[in-house]
Amino acid sequence: PRNPDLVLIDAGNPSRDVLEELALATGPTERPVAMFVDQSDGSLTKAAIEAGMSAYVVDGLSPHRVRSVLEVAMSRFQLMNGLRSDLEKAKADLASRKTVERAKALLMKERGLDEDAAYKRLRRLAMDRGTLLADVAERIIDAQALLRPT
Repeated sequence: PRNPDLVLIDAGNPSRDVLEELALATGPTERPVAMFVDQSDGSLTKAAIEAGMSAYVVDGLSPHRVRSVLEVAMSRFQLMNGLRSDLEKAKADLASRKTVERAKALLMKERGLDEDAAYKRLRRLAMDRGTLLADVAERIIDAQALLRPT
């Protein structure tokens, strides 16, 4: 199977459905996609952006502009991938923090610890076990759920 570095599409006058199908077919999160169209309106431009096009160029495919458009498409794709990666990391970090906070609250309630002592206990357990703080917190939450009377 082919695995291009970039997808270049000369679509003429695409419809919204065509844009969505092309986006699905070309995998905009896997590689940059540059689309050249003859004419467009605001809703099609918005649909192209939402579909993940790295470049959406109106007035058709013009040989003297191809190189610069492709460079922009590749740069924009790399930027968007970096932002996606940062967003996923931020979501994972937030989820980990929420888990740690829940585990601290359990330790505070069940063991009568203050917040600092509960955090230190979690951290020490993670260090002793050579595991992540969030993993230890998850285990504490799971154990408490298991031991809770039904």
